[in-house]
Amino acid sequence: MAKEDVLYQHGTLALLVPGLYDGTMSVADLLTHGDTGIGTADGLDGEMVILEGKAYQISGAGTVREMAPDELTPFANVHFDDPTNDYDRENMTSEALEQEIFKAHTFANQFFAFKIHGTFGHVQTRAIDKQKKPYPPLAEAAKSQHVFEKDNVTGTLIGYYSPDLYQGTTSAGFHVHFLDDDRTFGGHILAYNLTSGKVSLQTFSDFNLHLPVHDSHFVQADLNDPELDSQIKAAEH
Repeated sequence: MAKEDVLYQHGTLALLVPGLYDGTMSVADLLTHGDTGIGTADGLDGEMVILEGKAYQISGAGTVREMAPDELTPFANVHFDDPTNDYDRENMTSEALEQEIFKAHTFANQFFAFKIHGTFGHVQTRAIDKQKKPYPPLAEAAKSQHVFEKDNVTGTLIGYYSPDLYQGTTSAGFHVHFLDDDRTFGGHILAYNLTSGKVSLQTFSDFNLHLPVHDSHFVQADLNDPELDSQIKAAEH
């Protein structure tokens, strides 16, 4: 099994839903499993983007900074960037791009990474402030999100598609973040329009899920929430 065939995930979306936001893996450890990815920081502190082996945090205030190796994350996905498909596209909405992928490829039942580097006519993102204990549920925390918008911005959109079967373990469908080339703007993608750029896809034969089994809050949590699906959709889409 080549390392490029593996999508690595620490934590699950389901553990975030009731408010298990304490970080349980260091950035340094996370980066041994991939050089590209997305996630969040300790305490649900903003959004994380991992590019070229460096982790960046986009805070609720909209600021961007490189994260230190000893900082922690409760949830993240990473992989080693080695696209299996790439092509140039111009003047497309997010909806049109996603539809095109599934028309051209039989990827609906596979995990794959989705990356675009290019110029975007408009990008809308969000980030959430670091939460205070006792932590609120994810759907409640998401209500206080900060929304940011930028026109004519060049940067990288990176995220993953997960099959519906894995809702709860992941956020099923597309889960995508953005970071501009200047490292001054980014966050969790709400909407975008691509002016021109290179679209890269990378499929995975293996999904490596790492659970925080030494964290007492995770071990003792009741994650059998009948409203799990609706709460993830409310918070992540």
